[in-house]
Amino acid sequence: MQWLLKLKRFVLLGLVSTMVGCASIPAGVEPSPHDPWEPFNRSVFEFNEGLDAYLLKPVVAGYRFVLPEFVRDGIYNFFSNYNDIYTALQNLLQGKPDYAFNDLMRVVVNTTFGLGGLIDMATPGGLEKHKEDWGQTFGVWGIPSGPYVVLPFFGPSNVRDTFGTVADLESDYLFSYVKDIGLRNSITGLRVVNARNTYYEAGDLLDGAAIDKYSFMRDAYIQRRAYQINEGREDEEPLMPVYENPYE
Repeated sequence: MQWLLKLKRFVLLGLVSTMVGCASIPAGVEPSPHDPWEPFNRSVFEFNEGLDAYLLKPVVAGYRFVLPEFVRDGIYNFFSNYNDIYTALQNLLQGKPDYAFNDLMRVVVNTTFGLGGLIDMATPGGLEKHKEDWGQTFGVWGIPSGPYVVLPFFGPSNVRDTFGTVADLESDYLFSYVKDIGLRNSITGLRVVNARNTYYEAGDLLDGAAIDKYSFMRDAYIQRRAYQINEGREDEEPLMPVYENPYE
């Protein structure tokens, strides 16, 4: 099965990353109970940081130099409109049919009146944008997150969201089912560059701050995922029962 092959690739990437070595925890930084694999995670984090600094960021800088802002916005809107289809499915699986209908209406409006999704006409029209994925759906279903983990190339995650990422890739038409390999790779590359472009300047702010960047990103990720799964209602019960989890 394709999803098993993708899971094996994740495992292989994790094994390869161990060649980088396990980074030590900086002095004065308290270990987190959510992060029992912190030395290994820090080594993968350093690998990802190097990949970003020496490959992704220079490519994105060239992307921003060559393409005017309105073209970059169009590319962002196109992929955002495409992702709304999958968000609608996830909202339906999470028992939120009203959100799913809203997402489908966004696709209809942006595809019809926004030149195939190049222009976001839905947001100004009052159709709120959501962003859901398989990891969030698994969380709403009650699957515990497990320990925090940093994935090579993909960044912050946890055990549950790692399987969610595999499911995301397997169900993604542009990633898994486009037959022309050259076209598929080109689309994937453009999506990666587009995604990195959305937080191009945010990374510089973190680099210049006097903080432990690893700890900051880990804690932000854990809090954000809990917020997303519980729809921002910290004092309310999850949308569906969640099993007790020592890592949450």
